[in-house]
Amino acid sequence: MPAMTLAYIPSPSTGVIHLGPIPLRGYAFCIIIGVFVAVWLGNKRWIARGGKPGTVADIAVWAVPFGLVGGRLYHVITDYQLYFGEGRNWVDAFKIWEGGLGIWGAIALGAVGAWIGCRLRGIPLPAWADALAPGIAIAQACGRWGNWFNQELYGRATDLPWALEISEGPNRVAGTYHPTFLYESLWCLGVAALVIWADRRFKLGHGRAFALYVAAYCLGRGWIEYMRVDEAHHILGLRLNVWTAIVVFVLAVVYFVLSAKLRPGREAVVEPADPKDALPEGDAARAAKDAGAKDAGSKDAGSKDAGSKDAASKDAGSKDAGSKDAASKAVASKAVASKDVGSEDAEVKAGASKEADVKDAGPKDAPAAADAEDAEPGKPAKADLTKAAPAESVAPEAGKK
Repeated sequence: MPAMTLAYIPSPSTGVIHLGPIPLRGYAFCIIIGVFVAVWLGNKRWIARGGKPGTVADIAVWAVPFGLVGGRLYHVITDYQLYFGEGRNWVDAFKIWEGGLGIWGAIALGAVGAWIGCRLRGIPLPAWADALAPGIAIAQACGRWGNWFNQELYGRATDLPWALEISEGPNRVAGTYHPTFLYESLWCLGVAALVIWADRRFKLGHGRAFALYVAAYCLGRGWIEYMRVDEAHHILGLRLNVWTAIVVFVLAVVYFVLSAKLRPGREAVVEPADPKDALPEGDAARAAKDAGAKDAGSKDAGSKDAGSKDAASKDAGSKDAGSKDAASKAVASKAVASKDVGSEDAEVKAGASKEADVKDAGPKDAPAAADAEDAEPGKPAKADLTKAAPAESVAPEAGKK
């Protein structure tokens, strides 16, 4: 018998340690430790992928509160009889420190908070999820030890050496059971190692590391959930969480395959240089289109300006050509006018020269006329050969002038 009493995992006698008036609960400590580990590892992976230090923590400020609310809502909705059944107190639904968080709701609503944080910083959510995926698995491994402090969520009865001892209490029977919290904790550590190895080996991106984490976790959660004996809703003989694990597993695998085909490789840039200049993916695409449209408009405006400048240059050229033609015509007209004036002057000079010749000839012809008057009637006048000769010789000279 003494040997048998040593072959099991003991449970803590209490899950609360009081520090004066302040209760320190083991369940809360396990969750807090898990969150810190997830943020620490996620930050290291984020920096390794080109992100900035502190970004993971900034977005976790949004994701963690949303995750806690989502996890509690899922638990209360799926186990509503524990809080709204006959003889139950609905106020207990707010006592999160007593245990009761559904990982499905925590991941779903936590993703909404992470999306808000990523959108505010202009960061793609899939890249952030890839960096945080193994850290989330380790956080779950830490958080499962909170079930150990509360002596809850154990499996069927067993006498295996690693059986978990459960003491008598509300909604539980004393005995040794399968330590399903330990199985899931170890499984989550294996999932984290798998994601880290696959991410290094295959350079997973665009949310595929996170999808691998989800699919691998669902595989383990399915068979571990099947071993549990705590109260739960059943559908077709299976616990509700088993069906949830099956559905989520299929969705994760489909996403992984489609993402690998549509968006192979890994993101080149996971965080913009200046968060103020960052835009969400949809807004970034629209901004790119607007920028393209503006560039096209500027090019059209440039072409129009170039066309107007060409037209203006052509008009200026035509005007210059017209002015040049006018100037040449004016010069030609001036030349013609000068020629006309020159000809007129030549004519005037010629007339003047003729008159001068006539005047010069007049005195020379006067003696001849006098001789004619002195001649006797009926007789021809006597020619003065000495005087006539000069007159004949002058006429040709006048013509030469």
